[in-house]
Amino acid sequence: MFLIVGLGNPEEKYFKTFHNMGFLAAGDAAALLNAKFKKKECEASVAEGHLGGEKVLVARPLTYMNASGRAVKQLMARYKLTPEEIVVIYDDYDLPKGHVRIRPSGSAGTHNGMRSIIAETGMTEFARIRIGIRDEAVNIPIINYVLSEVKKEDYDLFSAACGRAAEAAVALAKGERLDLVMNRYNG
Repeated sequence: MFLIVGLGNPEEKYFKTFHNMGFLAAGDAAALLNAKFKKKECEASVAEGHLGGEKVLVARPLTYMNASGRAVKQLMARYKLTPEEIVVIYDDYDLPKGHVRIRPSGSAGTHNGMRSIIAETGMTEFARIRIGIRDEAVNIPIINYVLSEVKKEDYDLFSAACGRAAEAAVALAKGERLDLVMNRYNG
């Protein structure tokens, strides 16, 4: 079994914001798995797919970004998942817009959703896929920036980045080696 978690905020008003890149990528991952978000469990909207006979869950926490860890902790407990069976996809202000970066572990950096997951689960040793959102031309406080909508002229760039992040997450769910997935999708 494998769990792909896309971080974001559940209200429609946040859907097209930078902070919802994880939600968008989770939607792309679910589409690749031919799965639909049909059920709500463990404070998350969940889609269930299969790869090679193995169950793959795609989750969007409904707890809002800053409490994402609650949903992840509950899903891990319910399905008895180990850190190796999880990947988290989220926006990252520290990366240039449109860049995708995969890492096997690490700190939360400036991301409150990741901070919540690490605090709730007590672990840092799980794969994460970061989607860069920083625009050097924009000079506003981070909190205002991440909750602002993606500009129309950047939509294709972010759509492609979310697609690459979803493909990488599904590759990990298939059991592909993390280092090979990193080599293929980082950048």
